[in-house]
Amino acid sequence: MLRKILVVNSGSSSLKFMMFDMKGEKMLAKGLVERIGSPNANLVYSRAGEPKASSPVAAPDHAAALKAVLAVLTDPAKGVLKSLKEVEAIGHRVLHGAEVFKESVKVDKAVLAKIRKLVPFGPLHMPANVGGIEACMRILPRVPNVAVFDTAFHQTMPPCAAQYALQPKYYKKYGIRKYGFHGTSHKYIVQAAAKWLRKPVSRVNLVTCHLGNGSSISAIKNGKVLDTSMGLTPLAGLVMGTRCGDIDPAVVFTVAALEKMDPARLDRLFNKESGLQGVTGVAGGDMRDICAKAAKGDEACKLALEMFGHRAAFYVGGYNTLVGGADAIIFTGGIGENSSDGREQIMKRLGALGVKIDKAANARIRGEAGLVSTKDSKIPCVVLPTNEELMIARETFALAGGR
Repeated sequence: MLRKILVVNSGSSSLKFMMFDMKGEKMLAKGLVERIGSPNANLVYSRAGEPKASSPVAAPDHAAALKAVLAVLTDPAKGVLKSLKEVEAIGHRVLHGAEVFKESVKVDKAVLAKIRKLVPFGPLHMPANVGGIEACMRILPRVPNVAVFDTAFHQTMPPCAAQYALQPKYYKKYGIRKYGFHGTSHKYIVQAAAKWLRKPVSRVNLVTCHLGNGSSISAIKNGKVLDTSMGLTPLAGLVMGTRCGDIDPAVVFTVAALEKMDPARLDRLFNKESGLQGVTGVAGGDMRDICAKAAKGDEACKLALEMFGHRAAFYVGGYNTLVGGADAIIFTGGIGENSSDGREQIMKRLGALGVKIDKAANARIRGEAGLVSTKDSKIPCVVLPTNEELMIARETFALAGGR
């Protein structure tokens, strides 16, 4: 029986990993290699239940980073594997499947070639995703690889939600439409919420809020995605850490003309220099720092929190209508699980839906499952921690021959 699965999430300058034993779905070890490509590359590693440890590592590229990861996983003193033969499958987070990949897939040379062609859909993330798969195929050639796409869970959106009001040629020729992201997290949370509600997945109606540095909200009807806030790219939707979310498209043309910006500079402005960071000046738009400064009277941080809550509540209210009345509103992700202020900014705007905040519970719950609305709230608001890596491991287990 297939048991040991390595989950890899390759970023432009990082490689995150988790090692699972699928007997009991136990996480054995986790960590990341950061600053890949620089002389200051660093490996952060911990076994389950143990504190993190950091050490410098030579990682000029993702292949070298992967070798460092495999070395620590098999280290006699620190590792969790006796040898690399115990790695039976590798699951990869891949940003974009476009319309080519509507579900997770086992990777061979032909599949990898198709994934490479999708790089234009995610030029910031996809090259690293591809590089991580290539490194694994080269270093562990006999181990099956599975690609798990961020966009796959959202493929159930109907055309009225997924397509833009553009001339049809832009969709038919170039595939320009809404795809949505954080699909692995939303899928995990739908399953977790069904358990919480004691209902079959096929009967749950939800509004799932994955709130972190990148944030998205999904409308779930009978266990499937009806709509989601991100679009062709992860830039659309909510006010995020460094992303502006929804804006009038003409803002792009106007700023380009006023500042004489080319497309690459515009991309950096709206993806990396806007959102909570842009409004407040707080590096990375870190919600913890913004809440702390707002509590001390910082007006820009107060405004940013109001903007965050206003936009999110707009989506929650609309999606509640689309699903015909949600069984629950779910909060997850770094902000959703840990920021009582962030959750309150949303819930206090949902009074028309009959939502009532339990302020004591909301202040108390952090990083754990729990109800943050009152018992007489018309729609329960629930915090459920996500586990994208476990979801990737489950998908990998199923496709790589697990039983």
